[in-house]
Amino acid sequence: MNSLNAALLVNLIGFSVGIALYVLLAAMVVRHRRSSESSGVNSLLLATAALGLIWNLGELIVSIQRDFGYSGTDPFLMAAAYSALGFLPTVVVHSAQNEPGRSRIPAIAAYALSVFAAILHFRAAALGQSVPSALAMQTLTVGAITLAAFLLFFNFRETLEKKAIWATALLVFAVSSLHLSVERSENSWLVELVAHQSSLPIALTILYQNFRFAFADLFLKRAISLILLAVVAFGLYVAVAAPLLRYHETHDRNDVFAISLIIALWIATALLYPMLHKAAVWFVDRVILQRADYEKLQLSITKEIEPMETAEQILDLVSGKLAKALTAASSIAGERNDAIDPHGELVEQNPSGTKIFVPTAELPYFEISLREFHGGRRLLSDETAMLESVAMITARRIDSLRVVHERCEREFKEQEYSKLAAEAQLTALRSQVNPHFLFNALTTIGYLIQTSPEKAVETLLHLTKLLRGVLSSTGEFSTLGEEIELIENYLDIERARFEERLSVEIDVPQSLRQIQIPSLILQPLVENAIKHGISENKGGGKLEIVAERHIEVEHNVLRLIVRDSGASKKPRSIVGKTGVGLGNIRERLESYYGDNAGLALDFGKDGWTTAEIRIPIGTRERMAA
Repeated sequence: MNSLNAALLVNLIGFSVGIALYVLLAAMVVRHRRSSESSGVNSLLLATAALGLIWNLGELIVSIQRDFGYSGTDPFLMAAAYSALGFLPTVVVHSAQNEPGRSRIPAIAAYALSVFAAILHFRAAALGQSVPSALAMQTLTVGAITLAAFLLFFNFRETLEKKAIWATALLVFAVSSLHLSVERSENSWLVELVAHQSSLPIALTILYQNFRFAFADLFLKRAISLILLAVVAFGLYVAVAAPLLRYHETHDRNDVFAISLIIALWIATALLYPMLHKAAVWFVDRVILQRADYEKLQLSITKEIEPMETAEQILDLVSGKLAKALTAASSIAGERNDAIDPHGELVEQNPSGTKIFVPTAELPYFEISLREFHGGRRLLSDETAMLESVAMITARRIDSLRVVHERCEREFKEQEYSKLAAEAQLTALRSQVNPHFLFNALTTIGYLIQTSPEKAVETLLHLTKLLRGVLSSTGEFSTLGEEIELIENYLDIERARFEERLSVEIDVPQSLRQIQIPSLILQPLVENAIKHGISENKGGGKLEIVAERHIEVEHNVLRLIVRDSGASKKPRSIVGKTGVGLGNIRERLESYYGDNAGLALDFGKDGWTTAEIRIPIGTRERMAA
C-alpha cells in the first residue's frame, strides 16, 4: 500500500469514526439535558457535536467524491466543513473562560477569528478559488497558537494539567491548519491523520473541562473504545490484509480468499473489543479522571457498617468515606421527613452540592449532603450509580438494625410484662393465704385455749410469724433459709392441729440456705401436701422437704423436693391449676429462668407423692445482699 492510499484510508476511517463519535455526543447531550444549571455547558457540548459532525461529514463526502473521480465537488460544502473546523478552537476558549470572574475578551477574540476565517472560506468558494482558503487556515494557525499561549500563561487559577490539555489541543489544531493551508500533496498517513482529525482532541478537551457534563465518563469510555477499535482494524488491515492481498491478482467480489480474510479479521476485531473496552474504562477511570476504586469502596463500606449499632454511626462513616472518595470539602448526614418520588432519583445535584437520599423502609428517612467538590467538578454517571448503590446498602443496613432493635425491644417488653405478671401472682399469693388454712388454724387455737393455753399461745405466735413473713416481704426473691423458716412456722401450726398424725423431716444443708430462690416457691407445695395428702388420710402421714445441689454440664441445679405419704391419688385439678398454687409456680419459674427451671410431679405407686422444683444456680445464682 502506497502512502497516498494509506492516507486516504486513514482519512476515511477517521472521518467515519468522527461522525459516529459526534452523533453519540449529540444524542447524549440532547437526551440528558435536564438541569438548568448545566444548560450552558450542554450548549457548548451540543455546539461541539454539531461543528464536529459538519466537519467530518463534509470531508467524508468530499473524500469519497475524489476517490470515485468526481470533479464536481461543491465548494460551498467544503467551505462549510472548514468553517465548522475553524469554530472548534473557539469553543475550547469559550469553555475555558466560561466561569464567573473571567475575562470574556479571549472568547470574543476567538469568535471574531473564526468568523473571519469562515468569511474567507465562503468568499473563496463564491469566487471559484481554492477551498479551503490558505489565508484563512494561516490566520487560524496563528490564532490558535496565540490562544494557546494565553490559556497557558494567564489562567493562574487553573492547574498546570488543565492548562497543558487546553494548550495541546490548540497546538494540534494549529499544526492541522498549517498543513491544510498548503496545496495537497502525497503525504504520509500519519501527517494526514494529524491534519484532518484535529477535531477529536479538541472535542475531548471541551468535554473534559471541569467534568461538568454528567455523562462525560460514558462518552469518553465509548469514544476511546471506538477509536481503539478503529486503530486495531486499521492495524490488522495494514499488517495482515494488505500484505496478503498484494499477492492476489483478483480483487472482485468472488475472490474467496479476500472475502474469507476480511471476515476472519472482522471476527478477530469483534473478539478483541471487550478487552479494548476494558482498557478504555481503566484509562478513563484511573488516568483521566483519577477515580478511586468504587467497587472496593462499596465493599469497604458494606464491611465496616456491618458491626455498627446505630444509624448515626453508619451515616457518619458513609458520609466521610464518600466525601473523601469524591473530594468533597464537607459532608452532612441527617434525617429527612419526606419520602422521595418512587420514580425519582436517589442522587440530586444542585449548585450547592449533591444530596444522596437513603431510602429506608419507614420514617425517619435519611439524607447525606456532599458540598464543595474539588475543582468545581460535577458527578459523572458512574459516580451517580455508585452513590445510588451505597445509598441502598446503607438503607438496608439501617433497616436491619431497626428490625433487631424492635425485636430486642419487644423481647424486653415481654420480659417486663412477664416480670410484672410474676410480681402480680406473688402479690396474689401473699394476699390470698388459704382461707381454709386460716379457719383451721384459728379453730385449733380456739380449741387449745381451752385445753392447753400455753400451746395455744405458742401456736398463735407461729401464726403471727407466718402471716408477717408472707405479707411483710415485698421482694421477688428470698433466701432458701428464709423460705424454710416460713414453712417451719406453717408446719408448727399444722402440727398443733394434726398432732401425732403429722410427721415432718426437713433436710436442707446450711451451705444451701443462702441461695436466692423466688419467694413463696415452696410454701404452696407444702400446703398442697398437707391439704390434699395428709389431711385426706385418716392415719395422717409423713412430709419430707429436701434441698440438694445437682451438678450438670451447663450449670449446677438446685433441687427442691417436697414428698408426702398421704393419699395415693391426687385430684387432677391440682396438677393443672393456673391460679394461686402449682400453675403459679410454673409460670413464675418460666418467667425467671425460662426453660432452665421447672416443676415436676410424681404420684408413686408406693403412696408417696413427690413435687420437685429445679432451679439453675452458679452463673444464674442470686445471693443475698
